[in-house]
Amino acid sequence: MRRTPSRRALAAALLVASALAPMTAIPATAVNVAVADRHDRDDEHQPGFDHKLTARLDAAIEKVRRQADIPGVAVGLWMPGKGSYVRATGVADTATGEPMTTDKFIRIGSETKTFTVTALLKLVDDGRIGLDDPISAYVHGVPNGHRITLRHLAEMRSGLFPYSSDADFVHDLLSDPSRSFTPDELLAYGFKHKNTAAPGKVFEYNNSNFVLLGLVIEKVTGHRLEDVIERRVLRPAHLHRTLFPEGAEFPDPHPRGYTNQTLSGEVADATDWNPSWAWAAGAMISDMHDLRRWAKIVATGELLSPETQAERLKTLPTGYPGTSYGLGIFESSGWIGHNGSIPGYENVTVHLPSQQATLVVMLNTDITYEGKEPSSLFARAITEIVTPNNVYDRPVPTR
Repeated sequence: MRRTPSRRALAAALLVASALAPMTAIPATAVNVAVADRHDRDDEHQPGFDHKLTARLDAAIEKVRRQADIPGVAVGLWMPGKGSYVRATGVADTATGEPMTTDKFIRIGSETKTFTVTALLKLVDDGRIGLDDPISAYVHGVPNGHRITLRHLAEMRSGLFPYSSDADFVHDLLSDPSRSFTPDELLAYGFKHKNTAAPGKVFEYNNSNFVLLGLVIEKVTGHRLEDVIERRVLRPAHLHRTLFPEGAEFPDPHPRGYTNQTLSGEVADATDWNPSWAWAAGAMISDMHDLRRWAKIVATGELLSPETQAERLKTLPTGYPGTSYGLGIFESSGWIGHNGSIPGYENVTVHLPSQQATLVVMLNTDITYEGKEPSSLFARAITEIVTPNNVYDRPVPTR
């Protein structure tokens, strides 16, 4: 696996967050958490694609995995009326050679943003907040906070300086990946810098925005963000294997995760790193079954009023061709959802409403290949085959 050449590259990578084994089809199995409702298990009964299409997908995925030197990847693709593809290839642990499987938990990084925004939009539906409220009404001390709205934050157009671009933050995190950060500590790294743009003017992917939205949810509800997401999002969505960890805990089974976001640039095992540094922007954990269900819920607005979902889907240009961003959600050639990257793990969870298709990609490294996030390489290769008129291409940094 590759190494990162410099600290500068490390800071950029934080902004944008093996042995070989044969391709195997492995059904989901019971895991050490509450079992999902029987009616949620429809993915296990959808017939697979025909042999020719399955073979093409096998070859494309394995080509990307070997080319980009990915330890292991699990892919789920469901297309009603056409079939499904649920397979894993490579290894979950490079030391033992344990094979990657489709039943494992994974750290989902920035896909957490879709849960945070859903909780926020539930409060909009309740009439307790407005998207055009200034952040200063809820959180004091935000630079230019009287002009920055909740909508600007969710759209990544606040103009705030991203805390993960701060050199002191990068050093503090990588010096002690087990450290627990508070939301206020995270924001302080960014607030010591001048804002980068006027509110609403420029798209800039920025975790500071979502840490602030998490604080808004806590302020309005009087409860911890983790508890609000559990009660108001995960339970109604019947997501029984998705969680917001208290610290570095990671339920079994899960793959080991590998990163080169280290002070030395050498590859390290980041499995047990504390994700508190990402909090409302990227700390959550899930699995393929839950992410498959969640992809459709996010894209269709099942938990929200039609009016609020319409606000969520008002995507704006990002400056990256083919990709637009709404309220904690992106659209890429018709695919709606989000991807995620956190040291050791990457994933893509998207839904294509025009074909009712859902794609979930999970892998156990975040090491880029020729400057590209490996999860995007897999998603593009897959969609080039199954939806050639809707090819996923997301060159937007997501860390």
